[in-house]
Amino acid sequence: MTTMSDAPPRTTQPRGSRRDHRGSWVPTPAMITTRFMELRKRRGLMIALMLVTIGIPAVFLLIRLLLHAIAPHSYGPAGGYDIFTGLVAGVLYVFGFIVAATLGATAGSIDLTEGMFRHLVVTGRSRLSLYLARIPAGLGIIVPLVAIGFTVVCAVCVFAAPTQLNFQGTNVPTGLSQAGLENWAAGHSNEVICNFGFNVNGNPPAEIGTVLNAVPCGNGPGPSGAVVKGPAGSLGTPQPSQAQIKDVARLIAAKDYGDYSRTFLYPSTSLMVKTGLWLELEAIVGFIVGLGLGSLIGQRTVAVILMIVLEIILTPILSRAHIAHLINLQRAVVGLAVAHLEPSGLGFVFGGGGGPDGGRGTSLLVPESTTVAICVIVAWLVGWTALGAWRMIRRDA
Repeated sequence: MTTMSDAPPRTTQPRGSRRDHRGSWVPTPAMITTRFMELRKRRGLMIALMLVTIGIPAVFLLIRLLLHAIAPHSYGPAGGYDIFTGLVAGVLYVFGFIVAATLGATAGSIDLTEGMFRHLVVTGRSRLSLYLARIPAGLGIIVPLVAIGFTVVCAVCVFAAPTQLNFQGTNVPTGLSQAGLENWAAGHSNEVICNFGFNVNGNPPAEIGTVLNAVPCGNGPGPSGAVVKGPAGSLGTPQPSQAQIKDVARLIAAKDYGDYSRTFLYPSTSLMVKTGLWLELEAIVGFIVGLGLGSLIGQRTVAVILMIVLEIILTPILSRAHIAHLINLQRAVVGLAVAHLEPSGLGFVFGGGGGPDGGRGTSLLVPESTTVAICVIVAWLVGWTALGAWRMIRRDA
């Protein structure tokens, strides 16, 4: 007995009619993992990256910890606010960019230098997806390395910070308001008058000149042993009262409160979070630009040299030299744009100490708005990604 089925007959679909996903420009997780492993297995590169991003700050802080433990009176605490700002602005910012650019240039040229580009092309994968897969793979390496190095710095600077605030050579309580600092100065008038910075140029009021001439300091009367003349230019002034000395100490403390309020024992949590994100942004920019440049040139050495020249030579010069006819070109430098986003409270990254804008030193830079700085950074990221991908698509296999 034969039964009839209502199900449609099965048809065999030709193999060539199945959709081929290899032409998609979106990289797959397997492609990203392959690129990640390809970079991670380069032991020399990985050791160099770890030595620079983690080793340099760790060794520096370890030496300071040992010196302070052996001779605490000769060597200050290993951590603190000043150590934090110095390491961030002077080491992590510059070297983070360089190692990220080195990794990017390697990722952009590794297939050519090792003769694997032809084998990648014959797989039928989209060249654009092959290029884009290198971005998350490389960032998966450099972002954690920068984060680990920065975490080491933060941990030591917080847990090994000074227990007393040393402001202009004097131990001062922390977190005082202006009125509180003035009251403290009145009780420590000699220390304030002798150690705190105070401009006495010209002819100060008679009361101030009298006090500065009379207060005994380490090398004689007056701050740093200097004798300040009164309004008439004579040295014959009466002995000031204790109330006058306290009033002058309060006046000096009030003038120095701006600097005092920006001096801390250790960095705040908000400053560390902002600084960490800012350093990661610098590393991302360095990697993306290095990746595009390495792909465009087709080799790593020249690309790394050009990135070092950009970061260490060209960017500091163009960031501070006000060239009238090239001001817009200077604003287009990505290093200047990233420097304008520097968190408040850090030292100036191009040339040491901070400026009059809260310790950042961005007032010393070529003027640029935050909106323009963000647009410049985005333009560099998109532009160099497009250039690197274009060169890879057009390159002969």
